[in-house]
Amino acid sequence: MNHFKFSLSFYFKITCIVGCILMASCENSIEDIDKVTAKTPGVEVGKDVTIIYTIGAQTKSKITAPLMLRHQDASPQFIEFTKTIHADFFDDSLHIESTMDAHYAKYIANESKVFLKDSVVVINTKGDTLYCDELYWDRNRPGQEFHTDKPVRIRTPEQILDGDGMDAPQDFSNWHLINGRGIVRVKSAEFP
Repeated sequence: MNHFKFSLSFYFKITCIVGCILMASCENSIEDIDKVTAKTPGVEVGKDVTIIYTIGAQTKSKITAPLMLRHQDASPQFIEFTKTIHADFFDDSLHIESTMDAHYAKYIANESKVFLKDSVVVINTKGDTLYCDELYWDRNRPGQEFHTDKPVRIRTPEQILDGDGMDAPQDFSNWHLINGRGIVRVKSAEFP
């Protein structure tokens, strides 16, 4: 029985010594601890979000994104979609009239404006397709909701058009190119 007390006491001392050595060997500065425990204040994170945008009782668009960041402490407050965004725009009968995809979007609520960048693509029901690197969707510009002053390319079943910018309604049914150039005629079979 005495042997048992000695063994228990021995193990207790060894455990204390090893614990002290481990604690003494760990060294973190206050800055390192702050980096690990820091949180971004005022940012809400949403994953796999779906947003239905309506005016009155009329559904105007459906937006889906894998990641949404709502910055509440910023002035003005804004929402970012940093890992792609997809939008379907609807007519009054809830038929899709155009779609939009981009790798990044930033929505500023008090301005009713969305800034889109990085591989922006808009397609209408006729298959006309807009390609650009930057595009704005602005609710305050009825009939010209989509606009940019950056280079654009528009492909239709019959032609490819380039320009230094453009504006178009949300349904992308028609558009106005700024400094349009480089019209290339193609046959429908050649259209990718």
